[in-house]
Amino acid sequence: MPRSSHLHPARVPASTRRRDRHGRGLRGPLLPPNLPAWRTRAEHFDAAVIAAADDLSRRHPEIARMQFAVEEVPPSDPAPWEHGVVLGRGFGAEPRAGLPTRIVLYRRPITSRSADDAELAGLIRRVVVEQVALMLGRRPEEIDPSS
Repeated sequence: MPRSSHLHPARVPASTRRRDRHGRGLRGPLLPPNLPAWRTRAEHFDAAVIAAADDLSRRHPEIARMQFAVEEVPPSDPAPWEHGVVLGRGFGAEPRAGLPTRIVLYRRPITSRSADDAELAGLIRRVVVEQVALMLGRRPEEIDPSS
């Protein structure tokens, strides 16, 4: 017996619908984009890393040539000299590959060690200073006297 077309109505593309499945209409944004809560925690973390790097690069221009990155967690295979959970890593420049010095901060281990936003910003700055000092072959106090 052939199927009739009234049993399977044609689907309406989602872009042409004006209401959701409950008939109330589409939801708008809960917060306008100009409020601070619009950004996610990861975006706040990234902004804190950028702020710390920019602040340090004003005193030390060689920092401006470094790349900073954020990853969620460190790889599961720590280096033999790394004990405990790694908060950040530095990778030296590779001129043959055209790669500058890179510093990677690991978001989850850092955020799990801070109680509030002020402590998080301080820990991010400390990790950035330590990694920059390692890459430049200096002591952290030379990079940031306030640390």
